[in-house]
Amino acid sequence: MNNLIQNYKIILKELTKTCNHITSSKKIRLPKMSDLELVALNITAEYMSINSELQLFRCIAGTSLDGKIERSVYNKRKRKLLPYIEKIRETLSKKFSDFTNVFIVDSTPIEICKISRANRSAICSTNEIKPAFGYCAAQKSRYFGYKLHAVCDKNGIFHSFDF
Repeated sequence: MNNLIQNYKIILKELTKTCNHITSSKKIRLPKMSDLELVALNITAEYMSINSELQLFRCIAGTSLDGKIERSVYNKRKRKLLPYIEKIRETLSKKFSDFTNVFIVDSTPIEICKISRANRSAICSTNEIKPAFGYCAAQKSRYFGYKLHAVCDKNGIFHSFDF
């Protein structure tokens, strides 16, 4: 047995205690893996620095989670659960923020494409928030894209972020 399952069980137990009041969308058919279990698996993969779904499902093979969810279903449900995951993240960050009163605010540019391609780029053109031209004084460079603003505490736990 690998450490993934042990970590998954610990994280699922803590999420169940902390976030049992958060409800997700109703399902017509009851899936084999609940939304909270899927979020726990996602958090476990991030905690263990498993960057790809292929690697995650290779680690799951031969364990108790093997038959519970397929890779494509995992990916689709994870994308649909983003608001649910955001509520869980807010709940956990509020729980951890009781220990600190120091917060750090920082921003960084997220370049979508090079400036020479910006006028003909169709990347993110359908989004509500359109990418724009900007200047980063810290890097002394111009960019085309978004600006990410993040707030974290001194322990490195993110509390909020916005584009």
